Amino acid sequence: MGSRVTLRTKGKGVKGAKASEEKSMIDSFKEWSTWTMKKAKVVTHYGFIPLIIIIGMNSDPKPQVYQLLSPV
Repeated sequence: MGSRVTLRTKGKGVKGAKASEEKSMIDSFKEWSTWTMKKAKVVTHYGFIPLIIIIGMNSDPKPQVYQLLSPV
């Protein structure tokens, strides 16, 4: 029926379970870091302006909210 293609490497053969564990650890690390960066992007996007307003409200001459938000 259909032919099956296999890739063979030169050397001693299959590395065993340890290689698959390392590969799965690397894949899970990549997946985790991608997930973390996506969440950090969202938090930064929606949290930056409120952070600036909170910092401005706690500065020494206490401005009103409309003074912080007005462009003048």
